[in-house]
Amino acid sequence: MTTPTSSRRRHTLAMLAATAAVTLAAALPAPAAAQAWPSKPIRVVVNFPPGGAADQLARLIGQPLSEALGQPVVIENRGGAGGNLGGEVVAKSAPDGYTLLMSSGGMVSVNPHIYPRMPFDPAKDIVPVASAARVLVYLVAKPSLPPNNIREFLAYLKANPGKTSFGSPGNGSSPHLAAEMMKSQAGVFAVHVPYRGAAPALQDLLAGQLDFYFDPGIGLQQVRAGRLKLLAVGSPKRSPLFPDVPTLDEAGLKGFDADTVFGFYAPAGTPADVVARLNREINRILGTQPVKDRITALGGEALPLTPAEFAAKATEDSKRFGAIIRERKISGD
Repeated sequence: MTTPTSSRRRHTLAMLAATAAVTLAAALPAPAAAQAWPSKPIRVVVNFPPGGAADQLARLIGQPLSEALGQPVVIENRGGAGGNLGGEVVAKSAPDGYTLLMSSGGMVSVNPHIYPRMPFDPAKDIVPVASAARVLVYLVAKPSLPPNNIREFLAYLKANPGKTSFGSPGNGSSPHLAAEMMKSQAGVFAVHVPYRGAAPALQDLLAGQLDFYFDPGIGLQQVRAGRLKLLAVGSPKRSPLFPDVPTLDEAGLKGFDADTVFGFYAPAGTPADVVARLNREINRILGTQPVKDRITALGGEALPLTPAEFAAKATEDSKRFGAIIRERKISGD
């Protein structure tokens, strides 16, 4: 027989048990997905070797981003296959906001045109987070090459078909496509030597093993030091760093534009609020004077965009670069 006293006792014990359960649950760590992001270090995979434009931009933005988020931002270089190796690492990572990709725009606007069987689909497996910079390309040559200006250079190539060589960070990279655009529009021929990144190509140019190269800005100190000749800019407008150097458009190659946009991407499925936070923080960093000045010094232009604007730029570049890829029958490494 149940008495009022025993009923009250059971009710009191049940309440104590429930309270203990709540207290214990509160003391246990919450699941990772439920914790406030970010709660651990963020990895940024750069899909080109150290020293190139992507690497320098990742490190330039990574430090202030770490300060803004209150967590370390760790840079990891995974170059190879025109950026596909690093891109695949990110595409197949957990979409939790802790793995990002820093890449040239070629990852989404060029690689699908030159690799028939990519290990991932850039249109579906990664999403744009934030652009970082519009990266200009500069036509530079070794000092011993006879031409001293762009018109002399184009005439020299015409008079010496196949006798000059140029390097690039790899097949389909923006410096490679810039050279192919120049060859197509000027009706000249030179031998392409692909490398696994911009830095090693620059080193061989400085060593005299190459004749010229479209530089994404990492060799400008060598230009200032007189170790390289700057002949032209492969952009629609002149560089503010070298206002006396003409564009290839001015040299007669009408409409020449080989610029590309570098930026950050994340695995598809990354939470929208995480992407929005990253975009907001990166755009704020790009607006700071020290970062803007450093990007300008590297030969580029800080370019804060929304994820949607960044995606639209990739679509536009895909059409532009796809045309020259098809014309020149360019394939991946």
